[in-house]
Amino acid sequence: MSDLQFISTIPSSTSQRPEQLHEETQERRQTLKKRGSTPRTQRLRNISESTHPSISLERALIETDVYRKYEGKLPTPVLRGLFFKTLMERRTLYLGDDELIVGEKGTSPQSAPTFPELCCHTIQDFNNMNDREHVSFKVTQEDKRIQQDTIIPFWKQRATMTKMYSALPQSWHLLFEGGMFTEFMTQRGPGHTVADGKIYGKGYVDCITDIDAQIARIDYNHDMNSAAKKAELQGMKLTCEGMIILGKRYAQKARDMASCTEDAQRQQELLDIARICERVPAHAPTTFREAIQMYWFTHIGVTNEMNNWDSHSPGKLDQHLQPFYERGLRETKLTREQARELLECLWIKFNSQPAPPKVGITLKESATYTDFCNINTGALKADGSCGVSDVSYLILDVMDEMKLLQPSSNVQISRKTPEHFLHRACEISRKGWGQPAFYNSDALIQELLGMGKTLEDARESGIASGCVEVGTAGKEAYVLTGYLNIPKVLELVLNRGFDHYSNEQIGLDVGNPREFSSFDELYEAFERELRYVTDIKVAGNNLIEQLFMDTLPVPLLSVITDDCIASAKDYNCGGARYNTSYIQCVGIATITDSLAVLRKHVFVDHSFSMNELIDACNDDFCGSEKILDLVKNHTPKYGNDDEFADSILHNVDDSLQAIIAGRPTPKGARTIVEFLPTTCHVYFGQTMTASPNGRRAHIPLPDGISPEKGADLHGPTAVIRSAAKINQLRTGGALLNQKLTPSVVAGKKGILAMSALIRAYFTLDGHHIQFNVVDRATLIDAQKHPLDYTDLIVRVAGYSDYFNNLDKALQDEIIARTEQAL
Repeated sequence: MSDLQFISTIPSSTSQRPEQLHEETQERRQTLKKRGSTPRTQRLRNISESTHPSISLERALIETDVYRKYEGKLPTPVLRGLFFKTLMERRTLYLGDDELIVGEKGTSPQSAPTFPELCCHTIQDFNNMNDREHVSFKVTQEDKRIQQDTIIPFWKQRATMTKMYSALPQSWHLLFEGGMFTEFMTQRGPGHTVADGKIYGKGYVDCITDIDAQIARIDYNHDMNSAAKKAELQGMKLTCEGMIILGKRYAQKARDMASCTEDAQRQQELLDIARICERVPAHAPTTFREAIQMYWFTHIGVTNEMNNWDSHSPGKLDQHLQPFYERGLRETKLTREQARELLECLWIKFNSQPAPPKVGITLKESATYTDFCNINTGALKADGSCGVSDVSYLILDVMDEMKLLQPSSNVQISRKTPEHFLHRACEISRKGWGQPAFYNSDALIQELLGMGKTLEDARESGIASGCVEVGTAGKEAYVLTGYLNIPKVLELVLNRGFDHYSNEQIGLDVGNPREFSSFDELYEAFERELRYVTDIKVAGNNLIEQLFMDTLPVPLLSVITDDCIASAKDYNCGGARYNTSYIQCVGIATITDSLAVLRKHVFVDHSFSMNELIDACNDDFCGSEKILDLVKNHTPKYGNDDEFADSILHNVDDSLQAIIAGRPTPKGARTIVEFLPTTCHVYFGQTMTASPNGRRAHIPLPDGISPEKGADLHGPTAVIRSAAKINQLRTGGALLNQKLTPSVVAGKKGILAMSALIRAYFTLDGHHIQFNVVDRATLIDAQKHPLDYTDLIVRVAGYSDYFNNLDKALQDEIIARTEQAL
C-alpha cells in the first residue's frame, strides 16, 4: 500500500467540545510551569518566560563613542572591528543564578540592543514600542532622553535606512508604500548567518594566526587592492580579539562571583564556568559543554556585530555536538541527563534573545519576538549517510520538554531516515505548537546543486534556516531582500496600474483590461506588470546591497565564513564562497485561483464580463453575490489536485522563474525565487481590494504555498499533489502549512498517518511541510478568553508564536485555515 493510499484509510474524529476547553486550562498551566528536566532549567525557563522584553541602549552608546573618535580616521572595516572589540571590552556582562551557559545579546535576559547604524529610531518609535498591544518593548524615560539627546543627533543622517530612502527612486517608493513589496534591509542587516563545524575545530586565537598569515601574503607591489585587503583583514583580527576578551571577562566575572558565594555547589559551578570561558572562545572546545559555550559566544558576537536577518543559527547542531557527546560518555563521565540539562540551558538562552525591535512595515512583515534561529536535526552527513544520532534524539527530547518559541526546530527527513526518528518527531508535532517543522533533506541537496554548490558542500552544510530558506552553512551569504505581492500584480493590471490602497498610479498601464479579448492577452499583461515591478525591486536591492558593501562590513561574520579570510573580502562584499539573493513571493494560491476565475468564467464560459468582475472586485462584491458565488464555489481551485487550476499554477511558477530568477547583483550573487510569507501575507492582504477568486478586500493572503482558506476541499493528499506541481527544486524554499485537529492524529494510527503524509510529499519533491494541530473551537475560545490561553502556541508561517502575541487579523487567518482530516 502506498503512502497516499494509506493515509486515506485513517478516519477523522470529532473536535473537542467548547465546554471541555476551560476544564483543561489550569492543568495545562501547571504543567508548563514545571517544564524542564531539572529544577535548574525549570527556574531558568520561568525567568525567560516571565521577563518582558526591553530595549538596551548600551551598544548604541558605545558605538556612538567609537564613531565620534575614529570615524573618518580609520578605514571602514577597521572602524567596525574596533567598535566590536570596544563593545566586548566595555559591555555589561550578565551571569544569572543557576546559569551554566553564559552570555546575553543585551544587558540581561529579554534585553534587546538597538542598531542605530541601521535604523535610528525616533521618539515616536520608542513610544510605539512601549505602548503597542503586541510585541512590545519596555522603554524608560531615561532611554528616551538618551535617544533624543545623544543617539538621534549623531545617527539620524548616518543610518543606512536614511541613506537608502534618500537614494531610492520615486518609482520604488510608490510600489513600496502601496504594499507591492517590502525591503528587509531597512532595519536589519543582510545575511542568513549559520554556523558550520569550523568553530568546533579552532578557536579565535587560531583565526588570528590565519589572518596574520594572509596579511603577510599581501603583494603591495602588484595587487592594486592591497590596502583594502589589509583593512579587511585588520578588521577581522580586531573582532577575533574582541571575542577572546569576551571569554576572558566572563571567566573573571565567574571567579569574582565564586569568591563571594557561600554556596559550595554554586561556587564550584562558577569556577567551572571560569575554566570553560578561559578556554573558549579563544581555543577550540574539547568537551560537550565547551562546544555549546563556544557556539553561544559566537552567536552573541555575530548578533551584536550586526542585526542580521536572521540571527546566527547553529545549523546541524546534532552533528556538531555528537563527537563531543560520545567522547564525554566515554572519557569524562558525562551522562545523558547532564547533556540534556546543558541543551535545555541553551534553549533558554535562545528564548531570552528577542529580535531587536522593529517598526512600520518591517514590523508588519515580521511581527514577532522570534529571531528565526533554526536548528536542523537528523540531516544527511557529508558522505551522504544518515545523520541521525543519539544527540538527534536528545534534541527532540529537549524540544518536547521545553516547548519554547526559540529556537525554531526542524527535522530533516531523507529516504535514509529511520522511521522511529520520524515517528518521534511526529509525536512532538501533534502536540500542537508547530514544532518541529519537516524538511526534505534529499530535495535540499538537489536545490543547492541546482544553484551551483558542490555535492560535498551541499551535503556537509546544506541546511534550512530562518523560516524555510536553504543554503550552505558557514560558506554562503544568502540574503533575503523582501517580500513580493504576486496577486497585487494582477490587481494593478485590472486597474491599469492605479492602486486603491495608496490612491496613486504605482504600476504600468498595460492596457485596458475591459477590452482584452483573450486569456493569453490578459496573462501577457500580467507578465509585463510583473517584470516592471521586479525591475524596480531588483534595482532597489542592488542599490541597497552596494550601500552595505561600502559602509557596513561584518568582519566577525567574515571570519567564520569560508573564503572571506583567504580572499580578504567581507561577507557583505562577496567574500563568501557562495552568494545568493532571495526574493520571497507571496500569494501563489490567490493569483492561481484568480487567474482560474478569469480564464473559466470570463474567457471560456462567459459567465460574466470583465467589466462586471472588475467592478465587483472594486466594490468588494457588494451587490454582486451571484458572481461571488460563482468564483468561490464553482471554479477550480489550487489545492485540490485539479488540472485546470494546477496548470495555471505551473504557468505562474514558470513566469516567476523566468522574470525574477537569475538576475545578477553587485557582489556577485544571483536572485532566487522563494515562497515564504512570515506575517507579510496579512499586511499584503490589507493593502489589496477584493481578488477575482472571491477573497474579500483587506483579508490576508494565504501563507507560503498553502491553498486559499477553505479552497482545499479534498484533503491533504490533494493539497500535496497540487503543491508538488510547483517545481520546488529550483526554489530557495517553499513553505506549506497544514492544519489538523488533534483527534485525527491521535494514537498510533495518527502517527502513522502523519508520517505517511510527510513521506508521500517528500517523494513528490516537496521542500517543507509543517502542522498546526489544534481545532477551531480552541482557537475561537482563546480569542475570546486570552487569559485562559497564555500558553497556547501556534504555527504562524515558518515560525511558532504565542496565539496571544498575534493581532486579530493574523489570529483570524489561522482560525480560517482549512482543518484537514487524514
